[in-house]
Amino acid sequence: KTTLLRVLAGLLKPTAGTARLDGTMLPGGAVTRSLVGVISHQTLLYSALSARENVMFAARLHGTDAPAVHAAAALGRMGLSDRADVPVRALSRGMQQRVSISRAMVHSPRMLLADEPYTGLDESGARALTGLLQEVRAAGTTVVLVTHNLAEGLALATHAAVLRAGKLVRYDQRSGIDPARYADTYRETVAGGG
Repeated sequence: KTTLLRVLAGLLKPTAGTARLDGTMLPGGAVTRSLVGVISHQTLLYSALSARENVMFAARLHGTDAPAVHAAAALGRMGLSDRADVPVRALSRGMQQRVSISRAMVHSPRMLLADEPYTGLDESGARALTGLLQEVRAAGTTVVLVTHNLAEGLALATHAAVLRAGKLVRYDQRSGIDPARYADTYRETVAGGG
């Protein structure tokens, strides 16, 4: 999954095949990377900076017009307006994850890579993230969600892919998936050789 996410983020050239974002071959340099947002299970924030400063830094890095306005909106979406000026090191793990999500979304990416994004979130944060993922998907953003929680993933998915040892071994459209049985299908595919 790490290699797949790196290729999709435009950080690594595929060893075989191609990956494209909006018709542009990946990796496509800084312009293409600016179309991608990344949420990781590790927040990768600057702990000495405030939540606002972290998100504004990302907005500037991506060339967003009016970074302060976009940062405030992104933080507000994740329920962080009242904590925007708190140093990240003083925030709980769940609040740090919310800042990380805000940072990933501040530039309205065309593709969102979400690697175990629910890590550390409380119920309120998880609801906010689910709502955000549904909203951006409905607006046309491609969301690649990596999760070990099948129910969570299938609830949000339009397609499901199963990787084993770095290889795609199963790919299904959500409309053809019975969530009640997919856990068995997943286990058989991963353990049984597909």
